[in-house]
Amino acid sequence: MKTPLQVTFRDIAHSDALESHIRDKAEKLEQFFADIISCRIVVEQPAKHNQQGKPFNVRIDLGVPGSEIVIDKQANEDVYVAVRDAFDAAKRCLEDYARQL
Repeated sequence: MKTPLQVTFRDIAHSDALESHIRDKAEKLEQFFADIISCRIVVEQPAKHNQQGKPFNVRIDLGVPGSEIVIDKQANEDVYVAVRDAFDAAKRCLEDYARQL
């Protein structure tokens, strides 16, 4: 990546283990598209009423040449599953973008 990775936690405590896991996943995205300009990741757990559990939302903003790819609302009650699902969606979007080029 041409700029440093930005990881933000909202409404949850910062976790070094989770941040390390996210950084590993972000590095692997470069295998699918090497020209990623920027990557911003937000992990949040918004307060939701009328639900038994509180799902985690993961948002990934990828800056690529000529465009920005946004993956939003990958929600799950397990933060690691939400991160996995978000990065799987990002991988698919990057592969589609690379094919379009």
